Amino acid sequence: MIRRLQKTDIDRIADIWLDANEKAHHFITPQYWRSNLKLVKEMFSQGEIYVYEEELSHKIDGFIGMDEDYIAGIFVCYQAQCHGIGKQLLDFVKNIRKQLTLNVYQKNIRAVRFYQRENFHIQSESIDENTGEKEYLMIWKACI
Repeated sequence: MIRRLQKTDIDRIADIWLDANEKAHHFITPQYWRSNLKLVKEMFSQGEIYVYEEELSHKIDGFIGMDEDYIAGIFVCYQAQCHGIGKQLLDFVKNIRKQLTLNVYQKNIRAVRFYQRENFHIQSESIDENTGEKEYLMIWKACI
């Protein structure tokens, strides 16, 4: 089930955020993610976030963060990856938006391929000022 974030979910999604970033972005020092955790947790309470919650166990296994039409990130706990949770979260926001954009690190090949399979197209390339890593700006538009 996908639902809106509740305040009681913040610690769980923060754990998912940290673990997923450290595993997916091996090319960035883990300290970078850890040093941003407190700020990110504060942002969670103010953002538009949808969580994927298992219906029987009520365990949160992933979430998607939005800023209008911009996907700030899709995060799925490591143990639940490759079970379609990321796709379900993405499909959920595709149903409520006509266009979506996001940034993804070029070295995160798995994520780049996922978004390309989901009909996102690379619009431009830039450098993330915070990490010095190359990233793509990708866009998806609904078929009308």
